[in-house]
Amino acid sequence: MRTFGLMLLAATAAIAAAIPAVVQAQEIIEVPGFADFLAVDGETVWITNKGRVEQWSREGKRAEVALARPCGAMAIAAGSLWVADCQEHAVKRIDVKTARLVATIPTGIASTGELNVVAGDGAVWVASDNDKGLVARIDPATNAVAASVQVDPGTWYLTYGFGAIWAVSAQARSLQRIDTATNAVVAKIPLGTEPGFLAAGEGAVWVQEQGDGTVARIDPATNAVAGRIRVGDNLKWGDIDTGAGKVWLRTTDDQVFAVIDVATSAVESRFGKPAGSGALRYTPAGVWTTAHDEHTLTWWPRSVLQPPAR
Repeated sequence: MRTFGLMLLAATAAIAAAIPAVVQAQEIIEVPGFADFLAVDGETVWITNKGRVEQWSREGKRAEVALARPCGAMAIAAGSLWVADCQEHAVKRIDVKTARLVATIPTGIASTGELNVVAGDGAVWVASDNDKGLVARIDPATNAVAASVQVDPGTWYLTYGFGAIWAVSAQARSLQRIDTATNAVVAKIPLGTEPGFLAAGEGAVWVQEQGDGTVARIDPATNAVAGRIRVGDNLKWGDIDTGAGKVWLRTTDDQVFAVIDVATSAVESRFGKPAGSGALRYTPAGVWTTAHDEHTLTWWPRSVLQPPAR
């Protein structure tokens, strides 16, 4: 009897191994208008759209706030969503619980659409003057500009990490490290062609070199380029984030997004068919992407994101 039982268990295990695991597919959500930049708020995301920002979950739209022309990547800090408005040349503060506009800060906006509002060291930061080269530091306690940082002209793209604000100028092809204690640039790193969006995490600062199709890896300990990963012919109009030992890279050509393994500095996986430009944000449970020309928001659960077997 025992031998028969062991044989039955072995047969059951063999059958289970032969049945492929059920992999949950990505969820595509239709978002009318021009769904673009993303900010993660728990299990929901805020999206810039034409004439508004919207809060969406996987079940549908939760809230909407009318703005003149929301633009660029957003930040969530101090219980608020911080959004650049390229028509009013200001940063808008929205209460994420009530979805109500609570402040307008006349910062100036350096770009006509491609930029980041970021939070770090108790402040909110935005590139505020293209020609002069300025980054505005906003104090959330006063809803006012507390300082302006002199940077290279053409600085639009920001991120926060490793105790600093990192700012990219495509015009000067530079990455600038801003000391938040002194509000001054303390290091400058030369970059490749048309540098753009960047992210700080997983031990480095990662910058899209859009014209070269590469991602530059900058060591924050040495303020120098530690390597480059080629992803495609170009990386224009995409987005970038980090998490789980990976760099997550929204692309326009070849796929929806690519995944770089930080340990190997190589492209590990590519997901989806090309869907035009859009944004990307990583969460431990999965990845959000937008495709504004296809009017979609897509949720890619963690089960979909496993690298292919080699």
